[in-house]
Amino acid sequence: MKDLKHLYYFEKLLDEANNELVREAQNEGRICIGSVCYQIPEVLLDLPGAFTVRLRAPRTGSMEMATYYMTSLLCEYSRALLERAIEGGYQFLDCLMAPDGCTMINRCVENMELLQTMNRDKFFFKYLEVPMKADDNGLNLYISECRHKILDPLTEVFGLDTSDEALRKSVAEHNKTCRLITEIGNYRKEDNPRITGYEFHIICMATYVCPKDKLIQKLEETLEELKTRKPDEKKAYRAKVVVVGSEIDDVDMIKLVEDSGALVVGDRFCYGSLPGREEILLNDNEDVLTQICRQYMMNCMCPRHMDSPKMKRRHEYVSEIAKDYHADGIIYEQMKFCDPWAYERMVGTHVLREDYGYPVLQLDRPYAVGSSGQIRTRVQAFVESIEIKKIHGGAK
Repeated sequence: MKDLKHLYYFEKLLDEANNELVREAQNEGRICIGSVCYQIPEVLLDLPGAFTVRLRAPRTGSMEMATYYMTSLLCEYSRALLERAIEGGYQFLDCLMAPDGCTMINRCVENMELLQTMNRDKFFFKYLEVPMKADDNGLNLYISECRHKILDPLTEVFGLDTSDEALRKSVAEHNKTCRLITEIGNYRKEDNPRITGYEFHIICMATYVCPKDKLIQKLEETLEELKTRKPDEKKAYRAKVVVVGSEIDDVDMIKLVEDSGALVVGDRFCYGSLPGREEILLNDNEDVLTQICRQYMMNCMCPRHMDSPKMKRRHEYVSEIAKDYHADGIIYEQMKFCDPWAYERMVGTHVLREDYGYPVLQLDRPYAVGSSGQIRTRVQAFVESIEIKKIHGGAK
């Protein structure tokens, strides 16, 4: 296929956390708010005069300092972030919001604070309790935490407007980005998709780590380009897969899977579009913050939510994605030592295989996969097993 015009531009934005668009927005006087999890609602941080950046540690190498403070038994994502903070890689942030999504990311951010890794004027950390059950009590907790730990401090420290009008404006901008990402992603549903999983992952990730409004024009142009883009007549893949699991901000991971013969058509993982890039629908009869929190809580597919309806829904949701995007199989991946996704991967693999009939591959991976021969070999073997089942009529 002909290269997408803006793909290199999007890819370069992922080379560093303090990228070109972040610097441009800060030079305009906008506040840069860091976050580390989906459960910190982006729309509460993308207020007029501010923007949010989801933290990642591109080009991660040694993590010796972070390992000293956190031990080698904690996930590499949390250690990579702490290592980068100790190195001074997040000095551009004006504040940092973290949920108690897992104990490891909590330890990471607490160490950032204890080691005084941030020194910008007025900088502050905030830690939010987030619900473990999607019910009325959980929603009330979520609303209270978001109001007192996010909105109030942003007004008191930086003078940001957190009124309903400002929140509605933020939601409108968020929805504009989500619509574009959704329309671009829908081309993955084609029999011979005109966009690869690698290309889509790069484009989608850019919307998490840059001011969204500064990406709109290039997203619109990319969508227009895709409308007339012709895929190669000969398919460059042997099977279509949905990748499900924990945090993936490493473009090499998706590239490795696709180089092994499996086209990634669905991204149910942290930093993915499902459900991270779904629109937020507001009514005129209810408090805006309540509506935002309810939709984040109900749409969240993180194993942090432990009630039975949520657990069952997560498996149904993966099956729906696989069916909607015409996937031949599912890859359940989990970053090494990620406790929430370790249990989810084990149960989800069994349920999707036994109850829904999908071929499923489990992967335990590092934060930065590089050119891992082991992962490549396992994906190649998985693709071959799907092909064999198709020959024998056993694939879903």
